[in-house]
Amino acid sequence: MKLNIATLLVAAVALVLLLPRLAPLSLTPMRMAGAAIAIPSFLLLCLARLQLGRAFSVRPKATTLVTTGLYARIRNPIYLFGALALAGLVLWFGRPTLLLFLVVLIPIQVIRSRKEARVLEEKFGHAYRDYRSKTWF
Repeated sequence: MKLNIATLLVAAVALVLLLPRLAPLSLTPMRMAGAAIAIPSFLLLCLARLQLGRAFSVRPKATTLVTTGLYARIRNPIYLFGALALAGLVLWFGRPTLLLFLVVLIPIQVIRSRKEARVLEEKFGHAYRDYRSKTWF
């Protein structure tokens, strides 16, 4: 639980430091769309991180099979909502060149999710395969 709180604290501090730079910007339809994507995605990313709890790890390992909350429908909500938050920021800043981050990030996330799936299947077998059949990404 301490790691969850520390992770969210770092994200909140980063957001507070970023806000003064964003405040003077005018609200265009593209910025509003970016905010409409980035803000809920970031909040859902934080929720997914909290729901993952002690099962979170930097390297793929299987300690617990989390199948509740956001994980009841999406196997990798942190990856999904992280990519969506980044896409929202690209719209907010209006810099299409920032899409390069997504071009790099998405394949890395797919590769990582496949490694995690192998580790989880080895540890939890049929329970993980059943869970995987009922969820998306």
